Amino acid sequence: MASKCPKCHQFLDEDAICCADIKYTWKCRDCGKLSTGFVAPYGRCFLCGGENEVIEGYHGDRPETVAIVKEAMQYELDMYHFYRLALARTGDEALRETIEDLYLKEQDHLDELEGKYHVHLDPELRAPSGERNETMAHWLFQGIDFQEKDHPVWIYDKAIEMERRTRDYFNARAEESSPGEQRETYRELAAEEEEHIALLETERAHITG
Repeated sequence: MASKCPKCHQFLDEDAICCADIKYTWKCRDCGKLSTGFVAPYGRCFLCGGENEVIEGYHGDRPETVAIVKEAMQYELDMYHFYRLALARTGDEALRETIEDLYLKEQDHLDELEGKYHVHLDPELRAPSGERNETMAHWLFQGIDFQEKDHPVWIYDKAIEMERRTRDYFNARAEESSPGEQRETYRELAAEEEEHIALLETERAHITG
């Protein structure tokens, strides 16, 4: 009998992977708070913004595939929150137009990954409470004053840096992987980041001349 996802109850293909019940446990290195989930935004504690460390990982079937899904979800969620929080803080219309486009792209990517691998993120991970938003924004935009007229350049620079780091990571993972589905998945993820970088660099060039 075909198996079902325990969350959405859809039937799963024989070779499909369902991440609905996969949970990791983290402990904050600063405040000691324990948390569980599939991913945590930026790998940080929602309570204090400290860095989390995994104290209980995944030990089930197909760990390599689960690792790819987790990495993809992690990086997509990170950039989703960067664009979401920047969008709420800037009044620059040109910047808003660009980052809203990227925010929606990241949202679509998250939806696609959630649907394909049945991750079913806790809604709080997508739309944190006000206090959690402020904790995240405090360290994410450290040194950036959204009231300064030059803040769009700073946002572009930080976004480009983050997207490049993600692209380079996925490219490196592709090189390390044997030929096959895993390598192609990493390459596809890297190509998405390259597309975002090109858009950001073009828009940055427009405002800097």
